[in-house]
Amino acid sequence: MTEQIIKIIIMSLVTMTIRFLPFLIFHGNKKTPDFISYLGQVLPYAIIGMLVVFCLKNVDFTSKPHGLPEIISIAVIGAIHVWKKNSILSIICGTACYIALVNFCSPLF
Repeated sequence: MTEQIIKIIIMSLVTMTIRFLPFLIFHGNKKTPDFISYLGQVLPYAIIGMLVVFCLKNVDFTSKPHGLPEIISIAVIGAIHVWKKNSILSIICGTACYIALVNFCSPLF
């Protein structure tokens, strides 16, 4: 039990340090370096791309259901995001769509 508490404390301190470090480094009137600004613009798209690849890595497109729940859910996420421009809404609706397709429509696929 003590070991688990120590691990939680260490993880909390590391997380807090990582979160606070940018504010300590780039505080006040210091201009943020161009490279850091560039990373702030491109990394969100790269991370989303990696998440999509990670989510689809074990999908077998050659056998039933041929990845249809995943493809339909990705299309729902894309459509809602283009329509509403709201990432949270897109993710929630896509997740709900996937869960519904897998749990209630799996005999159809």
